[in-house]
Amino acid sequence: MTAPIKVGDKIPSGLVFMATTNPGDVNACAIPKPLKSEDVFSTGKVVVFAVPGAFTPTCHLQHLPGYVQHADDFKAKGVTNIYVTSTNDVFVLDAWAKNEKADGKVSVLADGNGAFAKAVGMHLDLSSKQMGADRTKRYAMIVENGIVKYVGEGDLDVSGAEAVLAHL
Repeated sequence: MTAPIKVGDKIPSGLVFMATTNPGDVNACAIPKPLKSEDVFSTGKVVVFAVPGAFTPTCHLQHLPGYVQHADDFKAKGVTNIYVTSTNDVFVLDAWAKNEKADGKVSVLADGNGAFAKAVGMHLDLSSKQMGADRTKRYAMIVENGIVKYVGEGDLDVSGAEAVLAHL
C-alpha cells in the first residue's frame, strides 16, 4: 500500500477522473468527461476533499454542505477550484452535487476504481460494512501548482471546509 501523500509532495500525474460537462442541468444525467490529474492540479490553488461515499450521513449532511456554504470564502483566498472526490461513479456524484446545489461552487471528480485514492495513499476498504473494498478515506488537500500545501486526513476538524479555510 502506498504511504499517504504529505505536504511538499507532487500530485501524481496520469490518473483519470470522470467529471461532468453539464453540472448545472438538474433535469439531465451527467455527461461524463475524462479529466487527468495533471489538468486538475497543475495550475493555480485548488482544494480537493474526499468522502467515502455520496449521500452517506456525514458526507451528505456536513462535509459537502460546508464547502458549498463557504465557496465564496475559498475564492476570496485565491482558490481557483474546489473539488469533491469519491469512489462513487460520476452519475452518483453528479446527482449528489445537483441535489446539494453545488454547481459553480464545488465540482465532482469521480474516482470510480479508486486509482487516485490508491496513488495518494488514501485508499480504504469498507467491505466489512458492505460498502465495497475500493473506497477513499475522508481527507482534504490544498494543492498549489501541483504541490501539496496541506493535507488533513480524518474527521471534519481537519478535512471540513472551516478547517481547510484556516490553512489558507
